Amino acid sequence: MLLWKLVRTRLLQLIFVLLLLSFVTFALMKLAPGDPVLSILNSDELSVTKADEARLREELGFDRPLYEQYGRWMLNLLRLDLGHSYIKGNPVLDEIVQRLPTTVQLTAGGLAVMVLIAAPLGLLAARYPGRWPDQAGRILALIGASVPSFWMGLLLIYAFAFKLQWLPSMGKGGFAYQILPSITLGFSMAAVYARLLRAGLLESLSQEYIRAARARGIAEWRIMGNHAMRAALMPVVTVFGMSIGNLLTGSVVIEMLFSWPGLGSMAVEAIFQRDYPVIQGYVLLTGAFVVLVNLLVDLTYTFLDPRIRYGKAGLT
Repeated sequence: MLLWKLVRTRLLQLIFVLLLLSFVTFALMKLAPGDPVLSILNSDELSVTKADEARLREELGFDRPLYEQYGRWMLNLLRLDLGHSYIKGNPVLDEIVQRLPTTVQLTAGGLAVMVLIAAPLGLLAARYPGRWPDQAGRILALIGASVPSFWMGLLLIYAFAFKLQWLPSMGKGGFAYQILPSITLGFSMAAVYARLLRAGLLESLSQEYIRAARARGIAEWRIMGNHAMRAALMPVVTVFGMSIGNLLTGSVVIEMLFSWPGLGSMAVEAIFQRDYPVIQGYVLLTGAFVVLVNLLVDLTYTFLDPRIRYGKAGLT
């Protein structure tokens, strides 16, 4: 019952966030330079007249007051109608549904790379503090924090696609096409989360219950995995919930770099083409995703630490 109150609160927050995002996005689209009507007419590559421009402006509702345009858009949004693309003419929701699995695939690949790198490095650095595994983790963290993701992607393309010709550089196909963009996305995250995991493990291993477990003769690997790891994951999960927006932003850069046909590349194309309904749909989807991920983070706390309960006063 108390857990349901938490879910209900987060869903109410989701509604508030979407309303705020819808207003801010709509306002920014109107303040942005450029005219979508001219972009649509120019995309047809035909000679147009002022009458054609006025007719299209009336058809899109741009001749009406801003509050009326926003009200009509919100009414359609309540019916899950995000409008139609100005350029392609397709429903925005269909465009998002078509591209979403591709972005989820890339994000999952980046998270897999992050876990495969961060988990062993964090464990080894905490198990042997001050020794070579810890030093290697520090060097990786420095590289990950210093090298931008697009530069890392360019280096990987040059080395493995151009020089060695082991992997394809762009596009979407089989598993080989996902390796380079997943490594690019996951490497920078791995540097941060490896250090977070190390710090959390070192703090957990200094607790009294860990000393008691060692005194009872429990194997070190069981202490690390069953006792220290759960508490050490708390800051990792917290930072992940806070940085999910950065993860989506990073995937936009990588999708453009590797010509990956996901939501990020769709949004960038829409920005250049002044395709406002597509941009608004992408922003709303991103906001909803961030709120839902933070809800999952809150629910994960109770699994990682049984001492945490959601009481009447909230998280305790």
